[in-house]
Amino acid sequence: MDTYSILREFADSWFLLAMFSFFVGTILWLCLPAQKKGSKDASGIPFRDTQDTETTDPKGTQHG
Repeated sequence: MDTYSILREFADSWFLLAMFSFFVGTILWLCLPAQKKGSKDASGIPFRDTQDTETTDPKGTQHG
C-alpha cells in the first residue's frame, strides 16, 4: 500500500469519527447548565460600550 491509500483510509474512518465525537462533545458541553452564565455574558458583548443615544447627537456631544 502506498502512503496516500493509508492516509486516505485513516481519514475516512478514524479521523472522521474523532471529528464527529469532538463536535458532539462541544455541543453537549455548551448545553450544560454551568455554561449558562458564560453564554449570557458573551451574548451581551456588543452592548457593553454603547451610550445613551437619546442624549447624544451624531457628532458625539452630550446634551442636557
